Amino acid sequence: MTEPAGSAAKTLSFGPFTVTPHARMVTRDGVALPLGAKAFDLLIALMSRPNEVVSKWDLMALVWPGLTVEEASLRFQIAALRKALGDGRDGARYITTLSGRGYCFVAPISRAAIPAERRLASRGGLSPVKLPNRLQRMVGRDDAIAAVSDKLIASRFVTIAGPGGVGKTAVAVAIAHDLLETFADAAHFVDLAALSDPDLVITSILLMLGLPAQTDDPLPPLLAHLGNKRMLLILDNCEHVIAAVAPLAAEIFHAAPHVHILATSREALRVEGEQVYRLAPLAVPPDGSRLTVAAARTYPALQLFLERATASGAQIALDDANAAIIARICRTLDGMALAIELVAGRVEAYGLEQTATLLDERLNLLWQGQRTAPPRQKTLQATLDWSYGLLTDTERLVLRRLAVFAGHFTIDAALEVVPDERVDRSHLFDAIDSLVAKSMVAPRPIGAMMRYRLLDTTRAYLLEIEPNDAGLAGRHATYYRQWLEQAGSTWATVPSADERAIHLSALHNVRAALDWCFGTDGNVGIGMALVAAAAPIFLAMSLLIECRRWSERALLAIDPSSRGSAEEMHIQAALGLTLMFTRGGSEAARAALSRSLAIAEGRCDEINQLQLLGRMHIFHERMGEFDAALRYAQQSLTVAEALGDAASTALAHSLLGVSLHLAGEHHDALTMLEAAWLGPGTERISTVYGFDHRNRAGISLARELWLQGRPAQAQQLARQTVTEAAQMDHPITLCIALIWAVSIDLWNGDLDDAEANIDRFIAHAESRSMGPYLAVGRGVKGELAIRRGNAADGLETIRACLHELHDARYELLTTTFNAAMVQGFLAIGQIEQGARLVDEAIRLVERGGDHLYMPELLRMKGRVLLSLPEPNAEQAEAHFMQSLDLSRHRGAKAWELRAAIDLAEILAERGRREHAKRLLQSALDGFAKGSETTDITAANRLLAMM
Repeated sequence: MTEPAGSAAKTLSFGPFTVTPHARMVTRDGVALPLGAKAFDLLIALMSRPNEVVSKWDLMALVWPGLTVEEASLRFQIAALRKALGDGRDGARYITTLSGRGYCFVAPISRAAIPAERRLASRGGLSPVKLPNRLQRMVGRDDAIAAVSDKLIASRFVTIAGPGGVGKTAVAVAIAHDLLETFADAAHFVDLAALSDPDLVITSILLMLGLPAQTDDPLPPLLAHLGNKRMLLILDNCEHVIAAVAPLAAEIFHAAPHVHILATSREALRVEGEQVYRLAPLAVPPDGSRLTVAAARTYPALQLFLERATASGAQIALDDANAAIIARICRTLDGMALAIELVAGRVEAYGLEQTATLLDERLNLLWQGQRTAPPRQKTLQATLDWSYGLLTDTERLVLRRLAVFAGHFTIDAALEVVPDERVDRSHLFDAIDSLVAKSMVAPRPIGAMMRYRLLDTTRAYLLEIEPNDAGLAGRHATYYRQWLEQAGSTWATVPSADERAIHLSALHNVRAALDWCFGTDGNVGIGMALVAAAAPIFLAMSLLIECRRWSERALLAIDPSSRGSAEEMHIQAALGLTLMFTRGGSEAARAALSRSLAIAEGRCDEINQLQLLGRMHIFHERMGEFDAALRYAQQSLTVAEALGDAASTALAHSLLGVSLHLAGEHHDALTMLEAAWLGPGTERISTVYGFDHRNRAGISLARELWLQGRPAQAQQLARQTVTEAAQMDHPITLCIALIWAVSIDLWNGDLDDAEANIDRFIAHAESRSMGPYLAVGRGVKGELAIRRGNAADGLETIRACLHELHDARYELLTTTFNAAMVQGFLAIGQIEQGARLVDEAIRLVERGGDHLYMPELLRMKGRVLLSLPEPNAEQAEAHFMQSLDLSRHRGAKAWELRAAIDLAEILAERGRREHAKRLLQSALDGFAKGSETTDITAANRLLAMM
């Protein structure tokens, strides 16, 4: 037979009764009660778990072990026990019935073996301190404990509010233990969870204090007793009896000026004197963060998970990969302590990865926790049942409908999606207010607007009760389509990443709506419009894989009647751009972009025609078809002039400036790029269509300034554009800025800066699965190796890079990599291979149109000719002269200086030093004052030698 904890003591007592377990005797005022054996066993079984609901099945198993008995036998014995104790007479309460759940012993139990120092007989006649044991170690709650303790001492009345499972009771118990000395051990814990009758609240407190509870009106004697006492009174789990607890707590607060009240509840008591402390879930790492082991150990949610998993027998070798998995689990569980403990307990059985997978597939609300936990906390299901059961019918209906929202939602969204003939708008406002107060809906201010969300555990529970119906899901999807259309039209006015994060806080709802639209019972028509509206936002956030996946899914499901629609135009455009960035210049990307442009032209949609010309421009540029890209840029200017607005003109100037820059038309390129960077309408040129064209114009302008003899200004502008791109939090834009900034570093000879920038470029490209960019990053690493004297390895790296880029049909940087390889061949003495490659590079430029590099290739051809086993100085000089003339003609001062250095060396060897000096001085004179580059240093050194 189970006996009460501590039953080794000779006697136990409650109210006027004394229980002697070993003698199986109960006395009242020294007189033995006529109690049957089974009734005595029931009493001991209930007293062994005070203030805890014991199910009827547990009781029958304890009292009739090994036998099958009818429930009527249990009810008979309970009735006999109550009659013997006088339970219910004169307000006395010892055993309560919780319908459908079981029975609970609610009277305080005193034990004869309680240490003398814990007895409070000398402290005003109070009963001994009775607190639950505190947790051996609490994770992440030091600040909360300190803050609530300070509030409690200062203001005397604090309610710890928060959702079920967040850890309110554990914090309250820890505070009570910490403050025992402050209150001279007069701390009393009243667990109200087991009460089903609000009238028993005062009785429970009286019994806890060792006071009689036989009066018709127990409040006056309670207040009289507490009037001059100094104590801490903890009222735990108030939410289900809050109507009784709230006025009682207010009465005690006013009548007993030395009594401090600490309450825990899922909603505030909302009475005078109360200070509310909202206990937040444990901190978890933000989504998308690159988590290391060291960083993981700083998050309380992860600490708790690891401790509970280890305590359950799991062996976790914590590394960066496992830390990321645990972080994902803790985010899914919203940092809720109870949920984390329950899931951590599964790791020993399933392993870490499988536990995470099971959680992603379906949150198991029935996973069991500790055997000693209160019934309402043995599973997430029980915790949520408890909270859900306290709601009104209207609150339950609204809460179930709010489960359609994934992540945050605004009150405007709720007003558009939730109401129908059963719930009007006024009831919705009231219900949301109440659900927030009861910690079922979490509020969070984002910017100037309040947003709300359901915890993932709550949402999973509600969807188990009632999956979303088609009407509700359709209203939800339609609302977010409209929201996306508005967000897309106003995106250009959103200046910073922080504001953009606010603007896009509903993206989880967009994903949920898309899942429904293309699911079994969804609406493909709404889905098409939703994908078309979502694509610009996905692109703005560089969510390329996701954008491509939804675009492909929508086009597979497109209805014939939707062919040629604006929706198809936007989806094809998104698909083409994402294919280009993730897979290179595939025919699928070309076909999607061409189809989109054809639809725009057929619809006479000049605004989208301009955007699509921009995409065709960069597509052909990446394909190495620079002349074709230039034609699209020229066409874009014609369309922009027809539109007549400043932003459209700035976009066209950006496209044309970049094309002219790559074509080697430096004077015209400078004009166009300065207009795109500094002119009207440039504040934000079309970030929503894949990348920021103003920023791209700025980094191209920096390169142009370097080529035209202003390296310091170029370097400053390059750094500015990289900084601005980083502030946008837009990886594609940042990658474009970084790769062109690297070219300036390499031209300057700043190899360390080049390496830092290319490492950053690779990291961002990897984070968004931009395959061609990853190959580009490795190619630049190869060029750096050649520059640093490791030509053999550098050549191999660039060869592998070019192989990947050719397969992806990404040829934008082929000429620069060919030039680097020519340098590498010269460095290791493979002159003939260098000669063949430089000739091939010249032919590619003539065919493709990136004439920017022609002066450099001609100069390098001259160096190759000088390096042959039988040097051809005359032909070399001719190529140097050709490079020099072409550089002067096109205004590429930097290329002119390089050609002048090589030509001056030949002239000096032939004794024509004065001519060489004049040549060098002329080339140097065109640079801005104070300019410093590797080439300028080399030219000055050569002049000094002459």
